[in-house]
Order: sequence, then C-alpha cells, then structure tokens
Amino acid sequence: MENIKLTVSRSFDFVSQAAVENYKELAEKANLDLHNGAGAGSDFLGWLHLPSQTSAEFLADIEQTAQTLRRQCDIVVCIGIGGSYLGAKAVIDALSNSFDWLQQPRKNPVVVYAGQNIGEDYLFELQNLLKNRKFGIICISKSGTTTEPALAFRLLKTQLEQQQGLAAAKDLIVCITDKSRGALRTLANKEGYKTYIIEDNIGGRFSALSPVGLLPIAVAGFDVQALINGAYSIEQQTDISIPFHKNIAAQYAAVRNELYKNGKKIEILVNFHPKLHCISEWWKQLYGESEGKDGKGIFPAAVDFTTDLHSMGQWIQDGERSIFETVISVKTPNHTTIFPAWEQNLDGMNFLAGKRVDEVNKMAELGAMLAHLDGGVPQLKIELPALSEYYIGQLLYFFERACGISGYLLGINPFDQPGVEAYKKNMFALLDKPGYEEQSKAIKARI
Repeated sequence: MENIKLTVSRSFDFVSQAAVENYKELAEKANLDLHNGAGAGSDFLGWLHLPSQTSAEFLADIEQTAQTLRRQCDIVVCIGIGGSYLGAKAVIDALSNSFDWLQQPRKNPVVVYAGQNIGEDYLFELQNLLKNRKFGIICISKSGTTTEPALAFRLLKTQLEQQQGLAAAKDLIVCITDKSRGALRTLANKEGYKTYIIEDNIGGRFSALSPVGLLPIAVAGFDVQALINGAYSIEQQTDISIPFHKNIAAQYAAVRNELYKNGKKIEILVNFHPKLHCISEWWKQLYGESEGKDGKGIFPAAVDFTTDLHSMGQWIQDGERSIFETVISVKTPNHTTIFPAWEQNLDGMNFLAGKRVDEVNKMAELGAMLAHLDGGVPQLKIELPALSEYYIGQLLYFFERACGISGYLLGINPFDQPGVEAYKKNMFALLDKPGYEEQSKAIKARI
C-alpha cells in the first residue's frame, strides 16, 4: 500500500528550511510528551493509540449493529454536534457516490444528521421526511444534556415510538455515551438500548476513529476495518521512534508554527475534490477548537477548488498576505471520464478532446498553486493516493497527531475548550434554566 505524502518545500520561499529544522528537538519533545502523557491535557489522549488498540472483535460488533440498522431502516439519523457527527459525515461524504441519496433501490440506508443545530425549519423538515418511513437513531452524547442533540433526540425518539411502537423502537435506537453516568446513559440503561462507550479520555473532536465515527460509517456501508488499518499505519509512521525529518505530523506542525511566527495567521485548507468538503469542516473544528486559546492560534479556513477560485480565489491571489495554503490532492480518481470532441467546436474546447477530466483538474490545481505561490502564498501539499477507507483513515490520524504536536509547539493545551462554554451560560440564562437566576437578571439588564 502507498501512503499519504506531505510536501512542505513550497513554504521555504517564505520561511527558511533551517528555521523549520530548528524545531527538531521541540517537535520530538512534543511528540514524546504525547506518547508519555507528560503535556497539558494528558487526560484526553485516548485517541493517540486508538487505531492500534481497536480489536477485530470490537469492529465485528460494530458491524453487527450496523447490519441490524441497515436491515431494518431506510434512513438512520445520526444525532450529535461537533466531533460527535463531523468525523462520520466527513468520511461518509468522501466515500459516497455524490448522488447516492437518489439511488433506488438502495443497498444501505441514507445517513442524515440532527442535533448539530437548533434550526426549527430543519427539524420540522426532517421530521416530515421521516413520516411513514423506516428509520433508526444513533444518538451520540457523553452527557445527554447538551442542548442541540438532546432537543433533537427528544423529538425523534418520540416520533419513532409513535410510528413503530415502544418495543420496535427500542431495537432501532443506539446510544454512544458515557460508560456509567449522565442522562443518556441512565435512559439507555432504563430503556434497554444498545450502547457503545465514549471513553472519558477521548474528546469529541478526536473521536472520529472511536464508535462515535465508526458506527455511522459502518451503517453507510463502508469498511471500518480498512479505515482503522489506514490510521494504524500513520500511528506507526508518526510514532516517537520516527525522526523529525521523516515524521510527517511533526513536519506539518513545525512548518505551520514557523509560518505563524512569521505573520501567517490564517491557514486555508484547499481541496480539488468536491467530496472532501466535509473533511475540511472536520479539520476546521479539530484545529480551531484545539489551538484557538490564550490569545493565540492559526485561524482555520477552507475552500473548495475550482469552485471557490471564481470567488475566494481573488482574495487569496491579491488580498492581505496573512495566509498560507495546505492543499489536499487526490492522486487517482476512482472513475474515468473522457472529454469528447465536437465537430463544430463552438465552445473552443476541442483541445481537451480525449483527455481525462481529472487531467484538466490536475492542471487547474497546479496552475492555481503556481499563481498563488507567485502571489506570496506559502504552500504545503498533502497527496492521497486515492479516496478510500484506508487513505481517509491515514488522513484523519495524521491531522490528529499533528494537531497535538502543533498545540504543544504553540504553548497551549490542545485538548480543552474553555471558550465553548461562554455562549451556553448566556443561552441558559436567557431561557430561564433553573440555577441561572442571577445570571439571567444580569444578562437581561444588558439587553
């Protein structure tokens, strides 16, 4: 098997290779601190060896549960917010037929999402879609009290029980939650739902390779063993035994921190494959929530090329030079489409006749990279040999490991998220939640 490949040389026009190599000891120490649990946030490192610790027996159990849902459901609703749904959606979207939801008959259920927003119209339309349909629920929440998923679960659980009856509904609900405590664990035990555990030492944004991601991915019909195998290969290749100049996670972390130190405050994750859009959304949460604290942190942004070359491309080419790009490229597409010749050639496109569409896309990729490099944008490139479970598993683990190293190089705790709680306290006070009376008075005096 090939491996994903990282190229950093196109950043050396903006920061010196010597400056990046100066990170060797710091990056290796950061990686060692991850390995030994000696750094900040060490109680949230359960993801680090997840690929090597995931057994074939456990994956077989995941697949058995997925088969039950596939057999009985046309639609499975994955309820969760942030990392509790983004990892699964990223992988499913990357591997699915772009028009799979229109295919009839279907081999596997459609996986849709809820609990990631508080949109009344969204939830109304979802409930309307589910009327008189066979659907199941995967509810993902450590506590069971997070507002967005708890609200969606109450609505959809009620609807499922009304449509299927209590006994049948019980077998169509799976909860992924805390081992022993929390509202969702209590409910699951009481109702007899099938459950999987979110370990205390795995934070949401690092949970894509845990049951949080694996079960929905398996329900969608994808090979979770191959996903884990890919992740395991990069776990080995970014281990503390791998020296800095060969360790792609350490290299990525070092280059982006050196660029940040030199005024490049925004990292734009670029893809030239439309199926990678939600990989970017997952990546934005991983890096934004991990690094954006203590007044520090690279701002994670993302674009889909060539689509956004006709809009954001202008800003990237000629705007403020506070950015750098990380380009994800897929070496070989899964299908072949040849551009046809037209006798009249009214559109002037016959020069492309006989070429694969991907060749045109690759030249757009190279042309954009050269133009942006000339425009003062440093670049890194990650190449995937193909879009498959194995290589997506490699990509996810690479970004996770690099995020931990990068956070330590930045001098922050990459595994907490204190800023996420601020809006919740205000929202609860404004909604008059019990226990927030004093804060409610103070807030309402301000508005």
